[in-house]
Amino acid sequence: MANGDITKETEYDRIEVQSTWNIQVRKATKIMEEGSDGSKTEISRGFQRHILSPFNSVKADDDSWTHTATDISGEAASVQAIATAAWTDDVKAAYKTMREAQG
Repeated sequence: MANGDITKETEYDRIEVQSTWNIQVRKATKIMEEGSDGSKTEISRGFQRHILSPFNSVKADDDSWTHTATDISGEAASVQAIATAAWTDDVKAAYKTMREAQG
């Protein structure tokens, strides 16, 4: 890299467990400019957010429920680690109970 080069960096700067089972993820995208001494200066920052739940729950016409586990394989390793730790069997059971009670 050289003086004035522009680069794009991403980082997961906020991963929060909310409502016992929802995981809110914020990814920051930073535009950086390199200085003559090799240091980088941030010139822009943008955010993308998404929320993960343990299951995608669907109620069928016959009032039965299907709970499909959320695929977190495409998430960053830090997000996967938090989801794995937060989504215990008890939390998953509570989530299913809550969704079914909502109707």
